[in-house]
Amino acid sequence: MDDVIIYEKIEGVAFLTLNRPDMINAFNVAMRDEIYELLRLTDEDPDCSVVVIRGAGDRGFCAGADLTEFGTAPSQVIARKVRWERDLWGLFQSHRKPLIASLHGHVIGSGVEISSLCDIRVAADNCKFRMPEVALGMIPAAGGSQSISRLAGESVALDMLLTNRVFTSDYARKIGLVDRVVSPDKLNSATMDLANQIKMFDGGLIGQIKQMVRLGGDMSLHAALQFEKRTARLLNALS
Repeated sequence: MDDVIIYEKIEGVAFLTLNRPDMINAFNVAMRDEIYELLRLTDEDPDCSVVVIRGAGDRGFCAGADLTEFGTAPSQVIARKVRWERDLWGLFQSHRKPLIASLHGHVIGSGVEISSLCDIRVAADNCKFRMPEVALGMIPAAGGSQSISRLAGESVALDMLLTNRVFTSDYARKIGLVDRVVSPDKLNSATMDLANQIKMFDGGLIGQIKQMVRLGGDMSLHAALQFEKRTARLLNALS
């Protein structure tokens, strides 16, 4: 049986590849458990500088949660509670290494949410983004109502969450849902160039910058500026 996540590390860059291409990498429990453990591993690995999350196959990054797994549980509510009981999404937020999402094709539901929790998103220009939960009688269960609004703004998030509409890569770039758009044949090289650029710098410093941006976003501007000043002074004193 093939691994649902393929893990590789190349010169300090860890690749976590969602590997269910026959189902457009639909996110299931086994995938959740493996990516959870691999994120913990890469967070503690001194030889890992950057983590790239991508999808196998030509059809897309991730088609969302695997709804077929709901049939083995008494209800969808219970199934979703079991699926998300590990704080995988909190682990994305606390991870000290830069997380890059490399996106192509279908980016649906959990696929949007996973990419939104990464630090930088590189998208092929053939991506189709969609949040279908409302059409399925559900609400997002992997942070989409919060992560999308923080990236793209409240009205854009509601437009995506309430309508089940499809967003293109160019529109996603315009609203801040992705950071870079390239042609599909350049996606791998653009992602690797970005990872190599980041890994040139001090890993501890990168982790501190990530923490300042993440934590500062929940503070008032005054408090965030004070936090930045304290962190800078501490780092300067240690250097």
